[in-house]
Amino acid sequence: MEKIVTFINEILWGPWMIYGILLVGLFFSIIMKFPQVRFIKDMVVLMFKGEKSEKGISSFQALSIALSGRVGTGNIAGTATAIAFGGPGAVFWMWAIAFIGSATAYIESTLGQIYKEEHDDQYRGGPAYYLEKGTGKKWAGIVFAVAALIAMAALMPGIQSNAISDAVHNAFGITPWITGLVVTALLAVIIIGGVKSIATVAQYVVPFMAIFYMLMAFIIIFMNISEVPHVIKLIFENAFALDSTFGGMIGAAIAWGVKRGVYSNEAGQGTGAHAASAAEVSHPAKQGLVQAASVYIDTLLVCSATAFMVLFSGTYNVFDEAKEKFVFLGKFGSGTVAEQVSAGSAYTQFAVDHAFPGFGSGFVAVALFFFAFTTIMAYYYIAETNIAYLFKGRSQVVATWITRIIFLGANFYGSYKASTFAWALGDVGLGLMVWVNVIGILVIMKPALLALKDYEKQKKEGKDPVFNPEQLGIKNADFWVEYNKNNHDEKKKLGAS
Repeated sequence: MEKIVTFINEILWGPWMIYGILLVGLFFSIIMKFPQVRFIKDMVVLMFKGEKSEKGISSFQALSIALSGRVGTGNIAGTATAIAFGGPGAVFWMWAIAFIGSATAYIESTLGQIYKEEHDDQYRGGPAYYLEKGTGKKWAGIVFAVAALIAMAALMPGIQSNAISDAVHNAFGITPWITGLVVTALLAVIIIGGVKSIATVAQYVVPFMAIFYMLMAFIIIFMNISEVPHVIKLIFENAFALDSTFGGMIGAAIAWGVKRGVYSNEAGQGTGAHAASAAEVSHPAKQGLVQAASVYIDTLLVCSATAFMVLFSGTYNVFDEAKEKFVFLGKFGSGTVAEQVSAGSAYTQFAVDHAFPGFGSGFVAVALFFFAFTTIMAYYYIAETNIAYLFKGRSQVVATWITRIIFLGANFYGSYKASTFAWALGDVGLGLMVWVNVIGILVIMKPALLALKDYEKQKKEGKDPVFNPEQLGIKNADFWVEYNKNNHDEKKKLGAS
């Protein structure tokens, strides 16, 4: 099974994917004149605007759900893994994919808003919806929905639960399957409450966990402030193969930086578009810009914090491409590859322990629990959204319960399965979604570009932007056509009275 999974990953994550997704993000950035820079003020302001309604959630709640998916195991274990197999230079390529990937996040999240629908008094949307409506081909939406269901319900949750159980075992010695059982039980309680329950939990937990983790990172960075120039130099030299230690690793640095960067910030996956579609906003570009900001928060802040802690402390190893010998051996001492601690959250735990002896393992285990747990919740929300797309009526209810059982089973199974296999399965799920989504948004990007121009035009006129797809020539945006019609009728009634 492991050989099969490895073979599939080699196909999904070949050079065409690694370099292709960088080029796609750069392409979107150029044709939109780098909105991730021009609209950075709007990104921050719009996060806290917009009220939730009976059918939709607020911009901040949508951001929190998206961040709960983005800020997770990838920030702690994923960043450490990127360093282990790509060297310190992988951090630079994580930054690169975050910067240009934020343009990709804008495109997919704006498309999610443009083509969203109302189901059972809730807003639903995402790649399945915009691929169908943007191309006019039902099969295009079905392909993504099936890929997302497989990834979100079966392949990717195991990474998160595995990271939790691994960190808890390192810190407190608790058997992984016991941790897995507790996590699975907590998830069962929350997901039965539906999207509103997930949004409520996420809007309180995500900001708290991110701020607390960042505070610890800043303390450690301040304690090692004199080392900052050295670490930055190390990252840049390794990124472009300018140093002797990691000189032959430029390919690995790019590959692992991009792969783990995409896993962490999710730009290109289409996952953020699901949460963006549920937001109650007056113009799709507003939520597109908010979701672009979430990529910055995830990678440029949280992943960077992890990377600096690990690199300051030297609590990491770097392996060769075959993962059979060391390119660099950190403070874990001598020994064979098999005798060394596995790459992942343990690197970060040792890094915090290095600064605060006896505290790091427990702190990172608790932080990772919150990071990963909210990510698992986001995965379920995405799975449920794609069920709503694929099924209607009674069949939707049946499919939802079957998915819940598979989802909870995958979480429990992942909690005690070997971490390398859990990550490999997750990479398969991630690769399937990225391939389908990125090809799709390249084909149907025009409405998102028109929305940004319209948003910018209305802003220059001093207006609070309001979206009218008919005026822009955007077809199949049925929700917005009906929304504007109802608002117009309501204003006429108020005028008559």
